[in-house]
Amino acid sequence: MNTLTINGYQAVISFDPDIQLFRGEFIGLNGGADFYAADVQGLKTEGEVSLRVFLEACKRRGLEPRKHYSGKFSLRVDPATHQAAAIAAAAQGQSLNQWATQTIRQAALAL
Repeated sequence: MNTLTINGYQAVISFDPDIQLFRGEFIGLNGGADFYAADVQGLKTEGEVSLRVFLEACKRRGLEPRKHYSGKFSLRVDPATHQAAAIAAAAQGQSLNQWATQTIRQAALAL
C-alpha cells in the first residue's frame, strides 16, 4: 500500500488506469477528500489543495475533521485461524486480545 503524508494527514495513493492518473484519498477523515495527479509533485500540490478545502469546510460547519476511533472493532476469522492465534497468544503468555493488538500494531506501523 502506498501512502503519502500531507500536512500531518495520511492519504492512500493508487493508480487509476481508466484515466491514467494517480489518485490520492485521505484516510481517517469525517468525510471524503480525494485528489488526482500525473506525478508525485502533482499529488502533493493537489493533496494540499484538497485538504485545505476539506478543512475549511469543516471549520465553517463546526465539524471535527478527523474520525473518532473508539478502540473497539469486531473481527471474524475462520476457526483454524482463531485456534492458531489463541495458541500463539498463549505461547507468548498473552491474552488473545493482547496478542492481536500487538500483532496489528506491528503490522500497521510497518507501513
